Amino acid sequence: MMWTALLLLGLAVLLLYARRTRRRNEPSLDKGMIPWLGHALEFGKDAAKFLTRMKQKHGDIFTVRAAGQYITVLLDSNCYDAVLSDVVSLDQTGYAQVLMKRIFSLNLPSHNPESEKKRAEMHFQGSALTQLCSSMQNNLQHLVTPSEMGLKVSEWKKDGLFHFCYSLLFKTGYLTVFGAEKNNSAALAEIYEEFRRFDKLLPKLARTAENKEEKQIASSAREKLWKWLTPSCLDRKPERQSWLGNYVQHLQDEGIDAETQRRAMLLQLWVTQVIPYGNYHAHIYIYTRIYTHTHIYFKMAITKPIPTNFTEIKTKFLKSVFTDSVLSETLRLTAAALITREVKQDKKICLSNGQEYQLRRGDRLCVFPFISPQMDPQIHQQPEMFQFDRFLNADGTEKKDFFKEGLRMKYPSVPWGTKDNLCPGRQFAIGAIKELVFTILTRFDLELCDKNAKLPLVDPTRYGFGILQPAGDLEIRYRIRS
Repeated sequence: MMWTALLLLGLAVLLLYARRTRRRNEPSLDKGMIPWLGHALEFGKDAAKFLTRMKQKHGDIFTVRAAGQYITVLLDSNCYDAVLSDVVSLDQTGYAQVLMKRIFSLNLPSHNPESEKKRAEMHFQGSALTQLCSSMQNNLQHLVTPSEMGLKVSEWKKDGLFHFCYSLLFKTGYLTVFGAEKNNSAALAEIYEEFRRFDKLLPKLARTAENKEEKQIASSAREKLWKWLTPSCLDRKPERQSWLGNYVQHLQDEGIDAETQRRAMLLQLWVTQVIPYGNYHAHIYIYTRIYTHTHIYFKMAITKPIPTNFTEIKTKFLKSVFTDSVLSETLRLTAAALITREVKQDKKICLSNGQEYQLRRGDRLCVFPFISPQMDPQIHQQPEMFQFDRFLNADGTEKKDFFKEGLRMKYPSVPWGTKDNLCPGRQFAIGAIKELVFTILTRFDLELCDKNAKLPLVDPTRYGFGILQPAGDLEIRYRIRS
């Protein structure tokens, strides 16, 4: 009888919840055809395709139901700053705690994104940034030596372009940020492979959509990475007050036990390698696009006038507005993070057209810059096309002014977050990306095995999780130049 009563009560609550209707001044409500589940399946399968359809149907703001949760999606980029700056009505910790538990089997009750951001700013800006960039350059140059790559000079080797670039950048970032110089090539390779196994399943883990086999794979990868990343096994360099040493000390000051500290290391590895809040230097899909036009980009970046020595060539490439435009355009096409907040109290927001809407307490707010402004055809002509000079004026200077319906856009692209939510490691990330591209262009001969190969499609399950990744790979062959 008790179970029957509980079941009936649950059904009554579900039916009551399902009867939700749109209140005055609330965004359009689209609950979908399936009770409780709503649009969850379509949302998770391809968020960009689904939200684009909803935008065409409802405009720049709407509320959808997904697995019992009501999510208001805001796609007016000119009001992102004003809305997301309200940390009282909109909380970013609750959902973060849920994802940490699902993905990393980690419980950090004291986790505070704002304090994490301030701590990162100490180590990824100013003089600390200069030291990090120098260390990053040294680590990268070490990794591309013939002995580290297991190649003889001028010996050709085949690989996937994505794998080739991802492994180099991951290892460089791991050595630089974690300060683990003592790890040998075999150890680095194992860490990279386990991280890739784990990261491939991350979207499913976040949505609790993994099957039994996938759950076992993720668990195995986590266990191995926890072992590798145990703080006592890493060179924390306390005398230099490294980022890792500071973070470990913070956990200890918070009274976090050793096992949780161990698990927190994997979270930090992922944050500093993949998602836009942290270090943000795993923009691997960038290279898949850049390499289809490698030589012309490189030549245009270093001309006017032609430099006379290697140092001058490198300086011109790294500081060229042409290089910046190529990078900005690639990020526009691939940066696809979903910014999520929990609505803690009823809140009024105002769109750039002056229209006001009410957010309801208990709902979730999502901002998806990939759709607006980055793929908005009213802001960018043919937004699906890669145009290397999209961020250049006719006179070769940086283009900053983009318009929609006569209104200047605050952001033509949002790869690093908005005003009060900028990635603290963005400058280090940009430096790492440019350094890797320049190193490969100058240290390697690299060519596609199939000159007519087309770019692989993106993996649609990665929408919402930082930078997009290709669903396949391009086969290349490369050799170290003499």
